[in-house]
Amino acid sequence: MTLQRILYAEDEPIIQAMAKLALEKVGGFQLLVCGSGAETIEKVKAFAPDLILLDVIMPGMDGPATLAKLRQDPATATIPVIFLTANTDANEVAGYKALGAMEVMAKPFSPMTLAAQIKQVWAGNRA
Repeated sequence: MTLQRILYAEDEPIIQAMAKLALEKVGGFQLLVCGSGAETIEKVKAFAPDLILLDVIMPGMDGPATLAKLRQDPATATIPVIFLTANTDANEVAGYKALGAMEVMAKPFSPMTLAAQIKQVWAGNRA
């Protein structure tokens, strides 16, 4: 399956703008940015993403809670998820992977390399 559609849950407007640049302009992906976990749950089925990027720390429903909610619905249970977080402590990363994340990537990210990093993770998990 080709990676084309990405949903990104991120509450910070500046990071949303950087992600749009990185993933649409540089990466050539179709991107839907949601400002919260709740908005992600609301819009995920209509957008039908190939991949979901989740910020870990968001007000209300955080990234791990959003992932848990996605996994409860058969329609969204198998969509691969990558967490983006500033906390890349080995124990934290292991915990996020134990929740079912495909990968945990560091923030801040470089807009010029984010799409390539995501493609590399995608290819590695599809091999």
